[in-house]
This record gives sequence, C-alpha cells and structure tokens, in this order.
Amino acid sequence: MRNPTDERSAVSRRRFLRTTAAASAAGLAGLAGCSGATGGGSGGLDEIRVAYMPIYPDMQYFVMQEEGYFDELSATVEGEVFSDGPSIVQASATGDFDVMLFGIVPAMIVMDKDIPAKITAANIQNAMKILAHDDFASIWESADSGAEAFAQFEEEKGRKFTFGTFPPGSVPEILLRYWLAETVGVDPDSDVNITALGGAGPVRQALLAGEIDGTSIMEPVPTVVEREDAPYQSIAWAGDFMPGQPAAVALMHDRLREDNPEQAAAFVEQHQRATTFANESPDAAAQHASTVIGESSLPVETARAAMDSRASDFITDPHKIEDGAQIFSEYAAQSGKIDEALSNDAMFDFGVYDSL
Repeated sequence: MRNPTDERSAVSRRRFLRTTAAASAAGLAGLAGCSGATGGGSGGLDEIRVAYMPIYPDMQYFVMQEEGYFDELSATVEGEVFSDGPSIVQASATGDFDVMLFGIVPAMIVMDKDIPAKITAANIQNAMKILAHDDFASIWESADSGAEAFAQFEEEKGRKFTFGTFPPGSVPEILLRYWLAETVGVDPDSDVNITALGGAGPVRQALLAGEIDGTSIMEPVPTVVEREDAPYQSIAWAGDFMPGQPAAVALMHDRLREDNPEQAAAFVEQHQRATTFANESPDAAAQHASTVIGESSLPVETARAAMDSRASDFITDPHKIEDGAQIFSEYAAQSGKIDEALSNDAMFDFGVYDSL
C-alpha cells in the first residue's frame, strides 16, 4: 500500500490535445516542446502539474483522478503528493506546479513570496475540529470559561495543555491560534504548548497513542479517533466560531490562469464536477479517498463515516470563503507567516469560477 506521508506519486492521464480552430490557426508546431510550455496562441499547456495532499480537504483531486475527469482536459495531468502545506510551499520555489491543492495559509505564503498565482477555487469550508482528551473535556464542560478550563488543567496536572498539530503556517495551526486567542481568550504562546507534529498521519498516531492533550485537525482524523475508541472528543468546530472558514483551496499559477484561460476554466469545471460528485455520491467518493490515500491508512468504512461529518463540507465556489480568507490573512500577517495582510483582490481570481 502507498504511504500517504512519504509517497511522491505521479498520476498521468494522457490524451492527445484537441485540434481546435484556434490551434490550427496558430499552427500545431507551437504545441511541441517540453512539459509545461505556455500556450498563448499555441493551443495551451501540454502538461498540468498538480501538487496535492492526502487529506479530505483535497477530496476533489481523489474524485477527478479516480473518475477519470482529468481525461476531459486537453493536457496531461501529473500529480505529486506532499505530507503538508509547508512542504508544498517549499517545493513551489523549484517545483513548477500549475495547480496547488492545499491550505489557504500556505497558499498565502506562496503568493507572499511573489510566485505569480491566485486562488481560483475553494475545496472545502468549516473543515477544522478542535479535539481534546476526555479528561480535559469534562473540565471544559464544567468551567465558566475556556480560559478557566486551561488554567484548571495546568493546576491539576502541573503542566500546560499540549496541542499537537500541523507545522507552523498550516491551516490547522493558524486556526488553533485564532481560536485560542479570539474565542477562548488565552495566549497560544504562553498559556498552552503547541507542538508541530507534521501531517495528518503523525497527528493521528499521537492521538491514538495518547501522546498529546488535543489537536486542531480535519477529517478523517476525528472519525478515525472515534472509531478506534481513543479518549478524545470534539470541543469546538470551525463552523461555529468562524462560519465559512477556509481550509484547502486551488491555487493556480498565472501560466495556467492567465496565459491559458480556457484550460484554467476547464480544470475548475472538473473541480466543480468532483465537488458535486462527492456531495451526491458519498459512498463512491469515500472509496476514491481510501484508494488514493491508501486503504491501510484509511479503510473504506472509515472514509465513508467521515463523509457524514459536518466538517466534510466540500465546495468549489471561492466566494463562500471570502470573509474567512480576510481573517486568515490578517492573522497570518500578525503572526509573521506573511509580510503583510493580503486583500481578497490579491488572493483570489473569482473570474475563472464565475466564467462557468
């Protein structure tokens, strides 16, 4: 079985470029050359390179791959899997990706580094849950405030509450800090400990081994924890304290978004098609997620149960995360993840989705 943490797999869906009137006028010679050559008037890209993660917020990729939606595009699609968003950020400097399916905060970091790209689609909204050990959950329920609960925990245990989540700059980590500071009223730097564990796999392992007190995480990890009877439960959901919370997005490089708008629109169209499929055919979508992530890591039954979670709210319309994106941008700037807050105009190209 594939290892979702370490695997670097390439997925190819090959077909000949359609011979359109525009391509004929420009001459088919313009289509020759290396992968990723820009189209302009030459008929488009030969290859679309996609970076993605083995997480539920990238469900559209699983569906597009397994349902053959990539075959509807006029270019080969090559997919490369990464364990977390910061890894994609690092690779974006040298990896020539046309589409990056990952968290909105890493997407902001890429744009902040002046890599020419914008968000053309959302993948999911309200995707994060805050999980805590059952011992703390009982304190949480009886305390007058969240801040009091964390203080009581520290007094009883003789140590601070420890969260284990994705690396700094990731959506789970930024959202956790936002929730602690803005909703709970505690200082994430002094009142609790936040440990970077890597991707979803290490977080899941830490929860099942009882090595952390809590986490900020997306599906299917909460469902895995529940089905394994691990002593953790959800004490907060992003949809309650930040409705329309952005999570994973489709960040599209300008060579696809601007230079080849028809191919860009075609990709987002298949993305929307995959969103509809996931929402209307959860059984099949769960099977696809299990296949791509790896059945040993995500059995089909667990994948299907996770589809029923309120944190599995798959979307494509980028307008739905506009407000949340501004919150994330401002908070990411305050925490030093980006040099300055990005406006929605700087982050989004709504025109690709709206053109559909």
